[in-house]
Amino acid sequence: MREHSASGPPSRAKVVTAFAAVYLIWGSTYIAIRFAIETLPPFLMAGFRFMVAGAVLYGWARLAGAKRPARIHWATTTVIGGLLISVGNGAVVWAEQRVASGLASLLIATVPIWIVLLDWIRRNGTQPGPAVMTGVGLGFAGLALLIGPEKLSGIHRIDPAGATVLVMGAMAWAAGSLYSLRAALPESRLLATAMEMLMGGALIFLAGLATDEWTGLHWSTISARSAVSLGYLIVFGSLVGFTAYIWLLNVTTPARASTYAYVNPVVAVILGRVLAGEPLSTQTVLAAAVIVAAVAVITTDRARTVAAGKGPSGPDAIESSTRSRK
Repeated sequence: MREHSASGPPSRAKVVTAFAAVYLIWGSTYIAIRFAIETLPPFLMAGFRFMVAGAVLYGWARLAGAKRPARIHWATTTVIGGLLISVGNGAVVWAEQRVASGLASLLIATVPIWIVLLDWIRRNGTQPGPAVMTGVGLGFAGLALLIGPEKLSGIHRIDPAGATVLVMGAMAWAAGSLYSLRAALPESRLLATAMEMLMGGALIFLAGLATDEWTGLHWSTISARSAVSLGYLIVFGSLVGFTAYIWLLNVTTPARASTYAYVNPVVAVILGRVLAGEPLSTQTVLAAAVIVAAVAVITTDRARTVAAGKGPSGPDAIESSTRSRK
C-alpha cells in the first residue's frame, strides 16, 4: 500500500534527488563489488555487508514504529533472502572474479524477463501478452549477442562459468521475487528488507565459512580500495540506496520507481569502462541496448496491465526483487 505524507506531496527536487540516488548508486554497486573482492573473499564480504546493513535497517524500522515480526515472517524472509542475496548476490560476487562488472550488470538486468517466464509456467500462472513476449524475445536476442557461442573465444572472450552463474543468479532473483508476492511479510517494507538482508547475509556468510574463504583472509593484505568499496556498498549501496527506493515507492508508483531496472546497467557499463578499463566492444554496446529495451518494454507493458487490474505481477514483482538486490 502506498503511503502519503500528511505534510503534502514531496518537492520535485527531493524526488529527482531520490531517483538520482537509485540510478547512480545502484548502478555503481557492480564496480564497487569488483574493487571490494580484489582483496576480500567474495562470500564473506557480501555476508558482512548485508548483515551490517540489515542490522542497521532493522533497528531503524523498529524505532520508527514497525511491529515486531512474527515467526512466519522470519521464515519467509529467510527464503526470500536466500534466493535474492545468498544465490542472487552470491552469483554476482563470485562471477565478478571472472567477468567484467558491466557484463554482470547486463546479465542481472534480465531478471524481469525471467520473472515473466517463471510467472507464466507456474501453476495458474499469468500468460504474457504480445508486447511482453516481444520484450522477452528481445531479451533473449540481447543475451545471444552478449554471451553467444562466438563470445566464448577471441579477444573479447567471456568466461562461460561466470556467465552461466550470473544467469542462474538472475533466475533465482526472479523466483524469489515471485515468491515474495504471495509470502507473509511484515507490513513495513523497510523491516521486510532488513530481515531479508539479515537472513540472506547470514546464509552467504556461512557459505563463505563452508568454502574456507576465511583461510585466505589476511588483514594485512586488504587494500584501501577494497575496504572503501565495502564501506560504500554498506552505506550507499544498501542503506542510502534502499532508503531512497522505499521512499520513492511511497511517493510515486512501483512502475516509476522500477525504472532503475533499465538505467542501472547503463551506469554500470560506463563506470566499468571508465574506472576499471573493462573491454567494451560494439557488439556489447548493441547487446546492452537490446537488453535495456527489452526490460523497458516488459516493465512498461506490465505496469499498464497491473494498473488495469488484469494481473498480479509486473512492477510489483520487480519491486519485490529489488529489496535485497543491489
